[in-house]
Order: sequence, then C-alpha cells, then structure tokens
Amino acid sequence: MTNTHVEVWDRCLTIIKDNINERKYKTWFDPIIPVKLESEILTIQVPNKYFYEWLEEHYLSLLRKCIVTELGTKARLEYIILLDNKNQFSNSTEQQQTTIDSDQIKNPFIIPGIRKVKIDSGLNPKYTFAKLIEGDCNRLARSAGKAISDNPGKTAFNPLFVYGGVGIGKTHLAHSIGNQIKTQHPKNNVMYITTDRFTNQIINAIKKGTIDDLLSYYQHIDTLILDDVQFLAGRAKTQEILFNLFNRLHQSGKQIILTSDRAPKDLANMEDRLISRFKWGLSADIQPPTFETRMAIVQDKLEEDLDKIPFNVLEYVCHNVVNNIRELEGVMISLIAQSTLNLKKIDIDLAKDIIRRYVVSADKEVALEKIKKLVAEHYKVSVEKIQSSTRKREVVIARQLSMYFAKHFTNKSLKSIGDDFGGKDHSTVIYSLKAVQDMMDTDEVFKNQVTEIERKVQMSIGSGY
Repeated sequence: MTNTHVEVWDRCLTIIKDNINERKYKTWFDPIIPVKLESEILTIQVPNKYFYEWLEEHYLSLLRKCIVTELGTKARLEYIILLDNKNQFSNSTEQQQTTIDSDQIKNPFIIPGIRKVKIDSGLNPKYTFAKLIEGDCNRLARSAGKAISDNPGKTAFNPLFVYGGVGIGKTHLAHSIGNQIKTQHPKNNVMYITTDRFTNQIINAIKKGTIDDLLSYYQHIDTLILDDVQFLAGRAKTQEILFNLFNRLHQSGKQIILTSDRAPKDLANMEDRLISRFKWGLSADIQPPTFETRMAIVQDKLEEDLDKIPFNVLEYVCHNVVNNIRELEGVMISLIAQSTLNLKKIDIDLAKDIIRRYVVSADKEVALEKIKKLVAEHYKVSVEKIQSSTRKREVVIARQLSMYFAKHFTNKSLKSIGDDFGGKDHSTVIYSLKAVQDMMDTDEVFKNQVTEIERKVQMSIGSGY
C-alpha cells in the first residue's frame, strides 16, 4: 500500500468521519493540511494555536487511534502551527513547528518553540484598589474584583459584568482589577481596551484579511477587560467576532471583565447569544455613592489640599453633587483654583456659584443642548425648529427623539423636558417617548439611527471614570 502523507491522512479522515458528526468534522478537520510523512511521523498543518489546543483537548485519543492504525504503535504526529509572532497584525506569518509525541503529552497547552507574545496592557497605573473608596454603592463589584485579582479565571465571576451610570467608578474598578492581577500574577497577560478601539482593530483586520491573526493574538491574553460594551450596539460583525473570541477565552479558563452603562438585559441592538454570555458570571451594578462615601472620596482625592477647604464647604458640595464622582472632583479642583489663582475665599457662596456653573450647566443644560444639536445635525434641521411647534415629519421625529434622549441622559422631569421644547406639557413628552420606542420596535433602520445618535450623545457627554 502506498503511504504518501496525503493518502495516510485521507485514510485517517475516513476513521474520523465515522466517529464525529459532519459539522464538527468540517469545523476541525477540513482545514487541516497534510504536509509530509517521514517514517512513522506524519506532519499536519493547522491554522493557529487555538486550533491546535482544541484538537489536543477534544480529539487527542481519536487522533492517536488513527495514526497508530495507519502507521503502527511507534507512530507520532507533528503539527505546523501558523502564528504571527509579531506584536502587531499583518499578512505575513511565521511557521512554528512543534513535535507532539502521543505517548508523552502531559499538558497539551504548552507548545515548545512558540515564545510568549508581549501584550501592551493599556492599563492606567494610577487606578488602583487603594484609590477606590469602598461603599454600599460599589461593595459587591469591588469585592468581586478583588476575588478575581487573587484568582483570575478561577472564580465564578467569569465574566464580571460591571454596569452603572456615567462617572461613578466603572473604569476605575476595571483598571484596578487589571493592575492588581499584574502585581500578583506577573506572567498573566492583561489587556484593557475600549469597545471603540476593539471595533477599529476588527475593521483594520477585515481590510487586511488578517482576522485569523487578530484572533490568534487575542489567544495570548489571559485577562481581557473590555470597556463600554454598550457601544457594540448595531455593530453586527464586531459582535460576531467578540462572541467567538469570548467562547475561546472562556473555554480556555481566561478571565473576562466587561463594563457598560446599563445591565445586560437592557442592552439594545445586541445579539441574544452575546447577551447570554454576558450573564454567565456575575453582573454587578455600581450606584451613585452615598453622602458618606462622597465625603471619603473627596477627602482622599484632595490629600495635601484638604486643609484649604473648610469642612462645612466640603459637606455642602457633597450634599449637592450626588450623581457623578468626576463632577465632584471638578468642583473641588475649581474651588482650589479660584482660591489659588483668583485669591477668592473658599466659602459656601463660592461653592454655590461653582456648582451652579459647573454642575447644573455641564450636567443638565449643556447635556440637553448637546442632545438637541446632535439630533438636529442628523436630521438636517435647526435646533430652533426642534423647539418650535412645526409639524413637519422630520422635525417631529427629531423633536421626539430629542425628548427621548433627554429623559434617558438627564435627570430632568417630564414637565421640565416639555418646558425645554417650547412649553410642551408632560403628556406630549410621554407620547413622544412611546412614539420613539414604537418606531424602534418596528423599523430596523430607525432603530440603527437611534443607536448611532445615542453613541454620539454618550461620547459627547462623556463616559467612564
């Protein structure tokens, strides 16, 4: 019987076909290419390291049976694994070869000759657990993060899905976990990446035809931190690739950490199968901090400047800036700047003035004006028309959508929102909110438009902390 490498492998495939279903066969054995046969050693080529790992984990006994049947008891199988060894993505690959002796496999995930790829973590070293004040608002998420830091990938909190409003500590917590893992487990490859940057990587990989290289690169990551996953909404290809990457990392015992401005169940324009993965581990929300926690945060942040601000002013600010830690810090910095640069006395009156200008205008009025402006630009109408009583269809839709975002992104009451749109009563606002939701439920194009405008609004107002 002729024993070329192709013929031997073809006969092995005949045995394999009899032992697994067609879908698994096409997924895991069709892509394999027989390369050469020397004595009792058959060499095959597989697409990447993950592919090799899967074969060794799930089909090792079947492969051993085939090779021994065809080449005898001394038969061995060698792999050629295509892998991009550079810390970047390109069309060029280097072939790495490793010999796998079926009688000696102890840990199929260690491949001699493939060096560890160095990962740029993207972590901000300033964000640590020591600087993340614990309170009722974040105790669950913070405790889960500490547990993950001790044993990444080995707790029930995989993935950890942290969600909450703007500026209350999600990003700080995510970086803290990553930095703590790097300290306690130096060999653990940690990567922090925003959803926007992840999407851009995928777009570039698609253009260059290097998606497999991108996925192979991510296989080297032990802890993946993906920030602001709500921005995945409407990005079908990115969701598909993240789904596959999520499965690969999770099955390999890698740690996954996700942040979002809303709970998994509230994510719009997201594949159900991806949302189900987000729910596998622990979903932990972070609430706006209590007064006591706000006081502790401010005192910790001010450090040497703490003695410059009277205690009654600290209390006043913490009582009146309640929803956003970043704003709270901004007010304190403004107070110190006014005192240092303009020689103003730091008192309650100065605090009131700064809060009125910095918080009320920045958080509510400016946010609402940005919403109106972004929606007006999308529909090519003026802000003045949105606030008018005209019934032209494009203006009506723009007005209703602006009210919808105002309800979602500001703390304004329905009456206050109506007042900001030409004195509409609260029933008109309620009708507008329902009209937008109904259109999103029935019109996929409109739903995608809303998602895109919402993303611009979020980026304009700001996210993370």
